[in-house]
Amino acid sequence: MSDGIIILDLGIGNLANVQNVTGGKIGHEIEDIERADRIILPGVGNFGEIMESLEPLRKSISDAVNEGKYILGICLGMQLFFDYSEEGNGNGLGLLDGCVSRFNGVRTPHIGWNQLFIKNNCPILEGIEDGGYFYFVHSYYVNPEYNDLVAGTTTYGERAVTFPSVLWDDNIFGVQFHPEKSSKNGLRLLKNFKEL
Repeated sequence: MSDGIIILDLGIGNLANVQNVTGGKIGHEIEDIERADRIILPGVGNFGEIMESLEPLRKSISDAVNEGKYILGICLGMQLFFDYSEEGNGNGLGLLDGCVSRFNGVRTPHIGWNQLFIKNNCPILEGIEDGGYFYFVHSYYVNPEYNDLVAGTTTYGERAVTFPSVLWDDNIFGVQFHPEKSSKNGLRLLKNFKEL
């Protein structure tokens, strides 16, 4: 029997808003992942520290993705999909090839509303207009090895640093912004994920 959406509780962040929109269950046990058909990995904090707390669930998350379960990484949650980060020690989940880099030459953190420019027909972006605004809080961004994973980009700072803000690889989805804080656009994105 499926429990629908599981929102992984890593001891950080406000999970209530994500739960309110998706109707998901908050949990942090292997059994929670096994029973769910969709996984949300939200995150704020330090890459290395959060990966340490996530380590007991690493294999379960990987198995779930390999079984075809949908997973959505939010902010640091998306960064954890990658092999490693310049922030903190430890390896990421390795679900996607690439790394996570710190912004260079611009003020950090990148905080506030910014635009999303859509690159393909990613299903979680259905009904969202190109150039729509989302809410960001981060100092690091992802560098995927393969550009075809990039479903949307955002440009930040006077030096116009453009970075991937939405990723999509089959059943793996990631967003650098916080949809739960992004008004109607964020609500639509989470609704789209729920209805995949």
